[in-house]
Amino acid sequence: MAQTNGIAKESKSSTVDFMTTDDQRSLRYGIWRIPKEKRKGSILLLAGRCEFLEKYSEIIDDLNQKGFDVYSFDWRGQGLSNRMLSNRHKGFIDNYQVYLNDLNLFFNRIVMPECLRPLIIIAHSMGGHIALRFLHDYPETADMAVLTSPMIDIFNSNLSRRLISLLTRIAVKSGFRHAYTIGSGDYTDGKFNGNKLTSDPVRFMDAIKAIEKNPDLALGGVTYGWLSATMASIDILNRPEYAAKITTPILMISAGEDRIVSIKAQKKISSWLPNCRFVEIPESRHEIFKETDAVRSVVWREFERFTHIETDPRMECSAH
Repeated sequence: MAQTNGIAKESKSSTVDFMTTDDQRSLRYGIWRIPKEKRKGSILLLAGRCEFLEKYSEIIDDLNQKGFDVYSFDWRGQGLSNRMLSNRHKGFIDNYQVYLNDLNLFFNRIVMPECLRPLIIIAHSMGGHIALRFLHDYPETADMAVLTSPMIDIFNSNLSRRLISLLTRIAVKSGFRHAYTIGSGDYTDGKFNGNKLTSDPVRFMDAIKAIEKNPDLALGGVTYGWLSATMASIDILNRPEYAAKITTPILMISAGEDRIVSIKAQKKISSWLPNCRFVEIPESRHEIFKETDAVRSVVWREFERFTHIETDPRMECSAH
């Protein structure tokens, strides 16, 4: 399905389609292209948990304006990709290797055949976690990566980790792998006051408005299966020897007021990564790209300083 979208509609195009995985799951993806003569490179955009293509329309427009084609997809189990359980609101995954396999498939089948270097990964939260593991396993895929509020850990203390880990193991062994964790449930519209995501009331409504237009985009809380898989993947990522093998240049942007993922874990892993610049924006909540214009201006300034693309190498991804 092809359509035009955003600024300079006469010269910018987008494609939204579906691809089928080896295990016959359907993943929705999007490509937003600009004219070849204006391209500086390509972006592989990886969303966080609960997110979907529509939520990133403003960011995609920004990146197109900066001279980048953008490639993105809905993670398995969210957006309009196949959900994993009969209750489509339940967040579930068996193993993070499934996310990595889907990302590798998307890269090889959709991105690599046509994209222009340099290829930059921009990844948020859970997407940032998966991006780091992907760069560990496939170090030649991207030229650099920008991670906003990456989910390096979801716990701020060893006591919390030990307690939740014990409860999760008991729940999974007792047959509650597909059950919501305590406090989780089906999707409900969030309220701006007291939210942990952003201090911008207009951008806060972006996802809610998109779900109002298409309720199938909604995703609720997490299951014990998702939590078990997430903790296992966190354990893999949070080892100095593992991080040391991720040599891709990385810009990690942390939200100083983050109450969803651990800032301490972000700082720790950034010190292990061989080629990482760490930036903290004190006044930002978790969703840095959905924050106020003042915060976003800092993000784009850091992005341009980090990427510093002055020339167009005209190198196809497949030739890297």
